[in-house]
Amino acid sequence: MAEVAAGRVDLAVLVRPADGLPRGVRLVPLLDDPYRAVLPRGHRLAAERVLDLADLADEPWVGSERHGPCREVVLDACSAAGFTPGVVVESEDHATAQGFVAAGLGVALVPTLGLGGRHPGVVVRRIRKPEPVRVICAAVRGTSPVPPALQGLLDALRAAAER
Repeated sequence: MAEVAAGRVDLAVLVRPADGLPRGVRLVPLLDDPYRAVLPRGHRLAAERVLDLADLADEPWVGSERHGPCREVVLDACSAAGFTPGVVVESEDHATAQGFVAAGLGVALVPTLGLGGRHPGVVVRRIRKPEPVRVICAAVRGTSPVPPALQGLLDALRAAAER
């Protein structure tokens, strides 16, 4: 976002930050990306279609993301459900996290965009109470009219997000 604010780039795609925006930057929402619970096949909760987030409170956890706004979405949701996840292994990659889950090391929360290549040793379930959702946005300069080429890119990003 700093590069957009400084005028060095026209657009940045990011997860909506919890902090304020730099002066002269506006966010254009593109996609709400809900998180899903990833469990090892055979897990005691694998037969459930939808899980309350608190159902996972006492489980060992596999961290699936770097520190930053994506992880904050997960930690904030867990806090709202009344617990802090007990992370036993860290991964900064959704595919690797699924491998750790399949090996029985713990459970994970992974955004739907991170589940394109699902590991055969896991099951994926919806989460509620609360459902963590990361908001994917485009950051653009808000101080000037949007040039046609940039508007075309925004339209293409929105169309891709709708698919």
